Amino acid sequence: MSTVYGEIMVTFDTTQKGLEIVLKDYQVEAMKYLWSLEEGQGASSRDVWINCNVALVGVKTISRASIINFCNAMVDDKMLGFHEITGKGGHRRIYKKIYDEEGTKRFLTSLIIQKLSQEWPTATKAVLENL
Repeated sequence: MSTVYGEIMVTFDTTQKGLEIVLKDYQVEAMKYLWSLEEGQGASSRDVWINCNVALVGVKTISRASIINFCNAMVDDKMLGFHEITGKGGHRRIYKKIYDEEGTKRFLTSLIIQKLSQEWPTATKAVLENL
């Protein structure tokens, strides 16, 4: 199942475990890196990109453009914050976590349940009552 929220497409893959139910492996690694930073600290797309590729060594490599697109989509969906800095080549975003890992899981769960409630209100209500 795929659902678009803002710019990010959330794919609900029941064959996966953990955050990979709704995020791709590199997206999980990007979030893990951002969660690991001290509160209030941020990272450039380059920093996120390098750390994702280090985490995925031997599995795959990911393009910097994929990281930038993912982080920007997460900003649009209010899962990441950012501020801009200037440097060679113009403005750059420094991405910051808004939620920790547990907060991110709650946020994603809420998005999915809200969408299911909009699309299938009766079925969603019945299932939630039986949990």
